[in-house]
Amino acid sequence: MSETIHIYHTNDLHSHFKNWPRIKSFLAERKSWHEEAGDVCLILDIGDHVDRSHPYTEGTAGQGNVLLLNEVHYDAVTIGNNEGITLSKDELNNLYVEADFEVVVSNLFDLQGRRPDWAKPFHVIHTKNGTRIGLVGATAEFTPFYQKLGWKITDAKQSIIEAVKEIENEVDLIVCLSHLGVKEDELLAELCPQIHLILGAHTHHIFHDGKWQGNTLMGAAGKFGFYIGHVTVEEQFEKSSAQLIETSQLRKVEEGFDEFLVEQGKLQLGELVFHSTKSLKAEWFKDSEMGLLFGQALIEFTEADCALFNAGIFMQDMPKGALTRYDFHKMLPHPINPCLVELSGAELKEIYLQSLNAEWPQLELKGMGFRGVVFGKMLHMNMEITDHHFYINGQLAMHDQIYKLVTLDMLTFGYFFPSLKRAPKTYFMPEFLRDVFSQYFHSKALK
Repeated sequence: MSETIHIYHTNDLHSHFKNWPRIKSFLAERKSWHEEAGDVCLILDIGDHVDRSHPYTEGTAGQGNVLLLNEVHYDAVTIGNNEGITLSKDELNNLYVEADFEVVVSNLFDLQGRRPDWAKPFHVIHTKNGTRIGLVGATAEFTPFYQKLGWKITDAKQSIIEAVKEIENEVDLIVCLSHLGVKEDELLAELCPQIHLILGAHTHHIFHDGKWQGNTLMGAAGKFGFYIGHVTVEEQFEKSSAQLIETSQLRKVEEGFDEFLVEQGKLQLGELVFHSTKSLKAEWFKDSEMGLLFGQALIEFTEADCALFNAGIFMQDMPKGALTRYDFHKMLPHPINPCLVELSGAELKEIYLQSLNAEWPQLELKGMGFRGVVFGKMLHMNMEITDHHFYINGQLAMHDQIYKLVTLDMLTFGYFFPSLKRAPKTYFMPEFLRDVFSQYFHSKALK
């Protein structure tokens, strides 16, 4: 390797487009600089560029994000869980149709074991001076969600190791695009020391000056486009370096870009759902008519016996008048799916009692698909305790009888209710909460 290679990387943008014009301008300038100096410049994204909480991404099913990546002349990307499991199988298969870059993900297959046409386990770039750069990549293993959507996800680290074995004797530099999280990256560096550079994502971690794990350099640029990663690869790799560029310190360009994209998304989501004869208020800390109707929608959609969810999911009031898909998106922007959980009467009573935790309503919740501000009050449908007795649908709950509880997928991950993580469950996909709620009103309007 007889040339200097500059690698710029972004990750976990989550459709936060406020800083995108600065990122675009900066990368165009740097690419021009490096190429004029005779150096190599690569631009990579490490997944979760797409986030359907933004109207533009929702309205274009993520294809608008791909056009933005094209404009910046990205060389390659991998997918994150937001690309992988918040889009339907057809939407994901169509996501990169217009892509001018390679998609490197080694652990995604259809249920027949076939790799999708748009994905590659590795990609080799040949520079003008003959340096061979091998890119490998994989995404986090949200196995039950992928399976429900018609995909098979395999062991991410093992798939990367296998891809490295295929190319290690044919390349000079191996770069891993890893949407696995920092702990998995650290383990991967130990398991596969042939990888020179791991660019990380998923856990939104930050390495301001990179991190050496053995002989492997690790880079990570946080989230939301707050940083751009820059790795300089020297002829002697052990002298390579990593740094982060803070986008807020870059010069302002193209003001109002995010607002423009919101308007574009609003146009895309202009389909009428129904006419509301009254407005409904989003209440975070008490029962409400909106909460009642949402619970009814969940139960009707899943045929559950009862429902449990947090009131903090409602981000906007429901206005009176003509309501479009955009209005429902504003109310429920979260990429969260309904989940049906099978529990005994005794288990369900314990869940009910846990849900009365007085500290939860004010909890500022981050992650798990939640795009709100605070957790809010836990709302219950068709279950209550009266005179120390637990009732489901007005009937005294039987200790050993199995009941069906519909809740939000994020409440089954174990953080709030560990028993829900272990219980038999069915995820409803690709429908999000807003889809269930809007379909409920649309169906009523047609009757």
